[in-house]
Amino acid sequence: MSHDTHDHGDHGHGVEIPHGSMRDYVIGFVLSVILTAIPFYLVMERPFSNGVTAAAIMAFAMIQIVVHMVYFLHLKPKAEGGWTMTALLFTIIVVVIMLSGSLWVMYHLNANMMPMVDPSQLP
Repeated sequence: MSHDTHDHGDHGHGVEIPHGSMRDYVIGFVLSVILTAIPFYLVMERPFSNGVTAAAIMAFAMIQIVVHMVYFLHLKPKAEGGWTMTALLFTIIVVVIMLSGSLWVMYHLNANMMPMVDPSQLP
């Protein structure tokens, strides 16, 4: 084999880098706009109680994360032999632990803080 016919860029690893088409990007963009507009509407018009609105916004945020991962980051279970999905699941677990721990700490700090005194009633 001569040196001229040897391809130095391909080392035989067989890693396929996913590429998106213009159609994928347009679908992702349209879904992102819709998934942003609906929570905006819910906040501006207040058709539901605060708790239901907050839960709906969180649900739309999670759906939008998935849309971004699939249409813009091209994360699929078969990409890179499944390691991309494994890393994603680990990241999700860490984020859930951090968020739930932060919310737990903030709730208990709020519940256990001393009541605020009205400054106008001080001597």
